[in-house]
Amino acid sequence: MGFKNHIENRFPFLRNSKILIAISGGMDSVVLTHLCYKLRLNIALAHCNFNLRGEESEADESFVLDLAENLELEVFVESFDTTDYAKKYKRSIQMAARELRYNWFKELASQLQFDYILTAHHADDNLETFLINFTRGTGLAGLTGIPEVKDVFVRPLLPFSRAALREFAIDNKIKWRDDSSNRSIKYLRNKLRHDVIPILKEVNPSLLQSFQMTLNNLNGAAFLVQDHINHFLETAVAYVDKDVIAYKVSEFKKLSHPSVYLFEILKSYGFSEWQDVTNLLDAETGKYVLSKTHRLLKNRKHLLLSKLESKPYQAIAISDVEKEVNTPFGTLSFEVVDKISKSDSNTIFVDEDSLCFPLGLRRGREGDYFYPFGMNGKKKLSKFFKDEKFSLIEKENTWLLCSENDIVWIVGKRADNRFKVSKNTQNILKISLKN
Repeated sequence: MGFKNHIENRFPFLRNSKILIAISGGMDSVVLTHLCYKLRLNIALAHCNFNLRGEESEADESFVLDLAENLELEVFVESFDTTDYAKKYKRSIQMAARELRYNWFKELASQLQFDYILTAHHADDNLETFLINFTRGTGLAGLTGIPEVKDVFVRPLLPFSRAALREFAIDNKIKWRDDSSNRSIKYLRNKLRHDVIPILKEVNPSLLQSFQMTLNNLNGAAFLVQDHINHFLETAVAYVDKDVIAYKVSEFKKLSHPSVYLFEILKSYGFSEWQDVTNLLDAETGKYVLSKTHRLLKNRKHLLLSKLESKPYQAIAISDVEKEVNTPFGTLSFEVVDKISKSDSNTIFVDEDSLCFPLGLRRGREGDYFYPFGMNGKKKLSKFFKDEKFSLIEKENTWLLCSENDIVWIVGKRADNRFKVSKNTQNILKISLKN
């Protein structure tokens, strides 16, 4: 098979690594185990029992345990209630099994300090994945194949066909388990494997070799595209902070095909309504598009990308004995001082006796108003946001320090006149924000 030379040329680091092999009991992973064993690599086995095929699943587990014993290898087995997980997290059975499998592999590798996890994906798997992505619709990245190395995962069998693995197994009298679910064409991958790819191989007997050449060309094109996108981003990104990436609308409008650039830049953030994303370039301020994890907001001359909060914020109560309070945006410190010193946007001085404890830290509400420090009269919080030209994201990330229902401080922005230090103040409280 040329596996030894392939390892020495492509993955020499495996020689001195602690390796975990993901093994199902099927032909591919069993052959990978024997190949690595023959090379005397430092390997252990990890098997997932997804409990989806009754006695067959139990037999797969027993087979892997026997193989590990015969080869004198350490083996780890985990049993999953895959059906329950799929229902709980609203996943397909295949997706549930994938998440459970990869999460456990990574956890195992981390806890027991394995350097790499080997999976038995081969050339036919690569072709199937390409066709799946192609039929569902994808960008260039979805057509570049399964990566040989990604994080701790290594796939050393990608150049080898399923037929070559089978030939090796038969020649070396290696036994394996057949998964009956692989014969069912209700899954897209199996339908492609059994119905579509045989026809393609009939048309072109050298399909896998031709496919590998295509992958090489597509990967080269992907590198060129990424280099160009990186160069474009040098001028298109206005600023980046911990919560937001701001892109200049004007830079996209200079392009003949801005939609292509938007797709390449934003594809990893889960967006799917690409026409709506492109339409944001000409939309009015405040319009936005959501993915499951992110929001893209039009704000005047920028598109603002931000992550959606995974859970609603909770108001924070602050007692009169607390000196420091950790918040989602930094640390608030409270200190009684003798006099007012230099203040800035992150420091205010208030009359402590005018406060009603516990203070509250919350987001803005409809109808909120305050009395801006240094001004006469009150002002609606919404009007303050508008005058300061806050984006929707900035409004949502602004917190209010309150005494009962009265705003003491728009944190980091503006203090309230009602709580200022006067000539009659007996106790001065310094409140500071440290990011």
